Amino acid sequence: MMTVLTAAFAVALTGAVAGGVQTARADQTQPSADSQLLFYNHAYSVVDRATADAIEHSDYLKEFANFEVRTTTGGGMTWTGRYLYGRQTYIELFGENDLPGQDGLFGSAGLGVSTEHAGDLATVTDRLKALGITDPAKYRQTRDFGDGVKVPWFDTIRTFSDQYDAFDPWAMEYLPEYFADPRSKTEPESYPGDVSRERYLSDAYSTHLMRDVTAVHMGVTERDLATAVPLLKAGGFSVRTISGGGIIAVGGGTTIRLDAVARAQAGLKQVTFSLNKTITYQDEVQIGRSTLLVGPGTRAVWNFDGPQ
Repeated sequence: MMTVLTAAFAVALTGAVAGGVQTARADQTQPSADSQLLFYNHAYSVVDRATADAIEHSDYLKEFANFEVRTTTGGGMTWTGRYLYGRQTYIELFGENDLPGQDGLFGSAGLGVSTEHAGDLATVTDRLKALGITDPAKYRQTRDFGDGVKVPWFDTIRTFSDQYDAFDPWAMEYLPEYFADPRSKTEPESYPGDVSRERYLSDAYSTHLMRDVTAVHMGVTERDLATAVPLLKAGGFSVRTISGGGIIAVGGGTTIRLDAVARAQAGLKQVTFSLNKTITYQDEVQIGRSTLLVGPGTRAVWNFDGPQ
């Protein structure tokens, strides 16, 4: 996972305004669609142990996607996730207790939205202030490639301090130092200030069926939803309220749906993928307590069961 809250992180976030987030609403005036600065980067969620183990050992997923089980050290902690990478976007999955504390409970989840141009995170910060988030929480994440040397990885902002129920949304911007490190295995710059998702991820997706994440559907508590809405709005997503008090945010080729639920129903519900080619058949693959439907056409849908 990119950003588990650590003690150091909590200290760095001291003074961030949480109270103002509670009054943010999805129907407030928002930036126009042609000024989108944040784009879906990845989401993560904690699924039940049986499903996590089935994902980790699935032969089908290894063929379907650029799939990896990776252990990462960053920000003073280490975590192991199961990753499905696309051209620009990806999904990250954990089993129960893979992460410490409340982050390791079933249904815990997060959402990272990132910039494509260096400096846009500062503009998003200004937009948040215009929406009433007067002091967005800032944090710089580092990565250790195994030699004990911390490499600057990305900067983040959040609309809350260190308090959340089960869902952690953040905005991020990759750093030049990370791209410059050959161990990052990232691509050359395509334009001045290129900090894009496509540059960050490899082209290995092209030899698999999965191309990108086009939609993600999660259940989050009302408090956690309130922290996500202003961040998505400041990033330029088109955000609308749906029945039940949740929201749908659209922009940059990805749809994000967040349902307002009780903590017991929180977590990942569904992920939709685009495919690299049209297929005429449909595969239905049971992976633990989840079902992946691939095709027909250029789409796949992965459904996750709720708590037992």
